[in-house]
Amino acid sequence: MIVERHEFASDNTAPICPPAWAALQKANTDYAAAYGEDPWTARVCDRIREIFETDCDVYFVFTGTAANALGLAQMCQSFRGIICHQNAHIQTDECGGPEFFTGGSKLLLVGGENGKIDIGEAKALLMRRNELHSHKPGVISIAQATEFGTVYTRDEIAAIIALARANELFVHMDGARFANAIASLNCAPRTITWEIGVDVLCFGGTKNGTAAGELVIFFNKEVSREFDYRVKQAGQLGSKMRFLAAPWVGLLAGDVWLQNARHANRAAHQLAQNLQREANVNIVFPVQANAVFARMDDQLARGLQARGWRFYKFIEPDVYRLMCSWATTDSGIGDFIRDVTLNH
Repeated sequence: MIVERHEFASDNTAPICPPAWAALQKANTDYAAAYGEDPWTARVCDRIREIFETDCDVYFVFTGTAANALGLAQMCQSFRGIICHQNAHIQTDECGGPEFFTGGSKLLLVGGENGKIDIGEAKALLMRRNELHSHKPGVISIAQATEFGTVYTRDEIAAIIALARANELFVHMDGARFANAIASLNCAPRTITWEIGVDVLCFGGTKNGTAAGELVIFFNKEVSREFDYRVKQAGQLGSKMRFLAAPWVGLLAGDVWLQNARHANRAAHQLAQNLQREANVNIVFPVQANAVFARMDDQLARGLQARGWRFYKFIEPDVYRLMCSWATTDSGIGDFIRDVTLNH
């Protein structure tokens, strides 16, 4: 009997991490106020302000798509456009959510190596004549870490923000794997967000050890005006909010969130090194967070899938994505490498 194994299919397949689970259980022992008026929600918001070392507005939503789409809708009028990488999650994997919730904003796509926006291409786009017949750029959106598992440096982000400010654009950061980026850069969160001009960050918890619930963080508090109404209208206001917030209490206690991300990043490096060394598998992008993009021929991919391994082809014709998480084990990596060598 083939046992399905999802360890490397996605960081979404991992269980809830123990501190988040314990905090959730603790929140389930009594009655509490609804709709975010509970102490768990307040604690998370206060803890976020501590971590980022600034006053900011913090909102909970259920999913990363909702976080991105609603955050962008708050920043971008329907006749304005959103500049992003052509492989950004908001472009490839959110089913038109940003366009839907903005009521008509257009994603303005630019290229760039390793999933990062090429600032020259972004400048060229902004230099095109903008008139009433086309969307006027309003936001630049960057993903940290990117869809290809790479991480923007502080200087790279600063250059994009300088371009945005020169053209009176807001800056949105899709941080579904923001913890992994911080672990990779080994920097204080403020140094790659509000301190250099990021207006809104969508901070992901699901991929870092919670069950559900993402944060939309407004460093530019002028932008967040009446965002609570937008959240409610979109069906994202949890009535039993404490069950979204409590796992975050456990995740943000001490440096659990960073420990989880560091573990996932280390596991990805180990997986990539073993694939290269023991099976001569080509790794396509730099491994800077918790993703490994490996080139596999059809025979190898089919052989692994026949043995129960589940993972996704990410780029045609032969690049597959392998994700690590807080729960990735040495034995899991060893099992996968063994099966790769057997089928290679």
